[in-house]
Amino acid sequence: MLTKKQLDLLAFIQKRVQRDGVPPSFDEMKMALDLRSKSGIHRLITALEERGFIRRLAHRARAIEIVKLPESLGGASGGFTPRVIDGDRPDSPPPARALPVEASALDLPVMGQIAAGVPIEAINHETHRVAVPGGMVAGSGEHYALEVKGDSMIEAGINDGDIVVIRETSTADTGDIVVALVDDLEATLKRFKRSGASIALEAANPAYEARVLPADRVKVQGRLVGLIRTY
Repeated sequence: MLTKKQLDLLAFIQKRVQRDGVPPSFDEMKMALDLRSKSGIHRLITALEERGFIRRLAHRARAIEIVKLPESLGGASGGFTPRVIDGDRPDSPPPARALPVEASALDLPVMGQIAAGVPIEAINHETHRVAVPGGMVAGSGEHYALEVKGDSMIEAGINDGDIVVIRETSTADTGDIVVALVDDLEATLKRFKRSGASIALEAANPAYEARVLPADRVKVQGRLVGLIRTY
């Protein structure tokens, strides 16, 4: 059974279709039913659809098929024939557009784990591969991925278990988050800061102190360009 507002809206739509062959706009529906906002029309249309009186058609703005009418509007024994209300979009959906190059996915090797905490042994072997958005690797140079181990970079939005995308480079600017190789033995993910003849590897977690090392003990292996997180 329909409420009075639902019945009024259905009657208004039917009347306009029969008279003009085009649908009333939401503003016209709102005015006809004396409602304050179009959200009320949305709710009424949804209710009519849920009760099987109308069916909204995909890819066509405001296109509605009246499936049935109550007897008071000529339904059932009244000889009602469904009719489609055409909206202001074409019948067919717009043609699919090719994705831009940067939107396509690329496979990168995951070269083991990288410490975001106490440094672990250097990364030097591929464990598996991961698909990353092309936009992350749009720049020049080789790229690879690493799995983060630890929580020293959490205030930079990098959590334990995240996959970081790295662009290979041997240079970095102050403030860059880099893969740093310490003494050719330990790899770590930290924020890079140069100070004279020293390099500071700074954590993004107050629980960890920055490591300040002679520049000749630190080799930059790459710079962070992206991050992938699985929930």
